[in-house]
Amino acid sequence: MNSTNVTPQVVDEHVAAKLLTKSVHTLRNERFLKRGCPYVRMGRSIRYLVTDINAYLLRNRIDPEKAA
Repeated sequence: MNSTNVTPQVVDEHVAAKLLTKSVHTLRNERFLKRGCPYVRMGRSIRYLVTDINAYLLRNRIDPEKAA
């Protein structure tokens, strides 16, 4: 097996909402407003890459020691 052909792990909006501690409604609203966590549209289905969720959380991380 070639390690370059690894399929990224994806989750639906319900799992993504739990990982992001947001409601599904909030994720849908953020998509409508074109903000929030990146997502993938496959037909009518919405999926989130776990790597995008992790990156989004890290980008929005606030370190109190460096905030001053």
